[in-house]
Amino acid sequence: MKRKEAEEIIISEKLISYSFFENRNDAADEMVIKRTFDKWTVYATNERASKILEGEKSFDNEEDALDNFIRRLRALNKVRNLA
Repeated sequence: MKRKEAEEIIISEKLISYSFFENRNDAADEMVIKRTFDKWTVYATNERASKILEGEKSFDNEEDALDNFIRRLRALNKVRNLA
């Protein structure tokens, strides 16, 4: 998946609670994707805005990271809608 496609999915599906390559501190209960040096990292944060280390995953390419990020963001939004 390309970045533009991921952005279109986020908008069309009205997904919330994410940080999409943003240069800011993490917020509580969100899905995060960041580029760090030569890797792309995807992880979730907890209610205290701390990274959930067990779920952190790094990728060698942006496309795989974006696929993982969108899949996990959709799941997070689905759980939020059930609560």
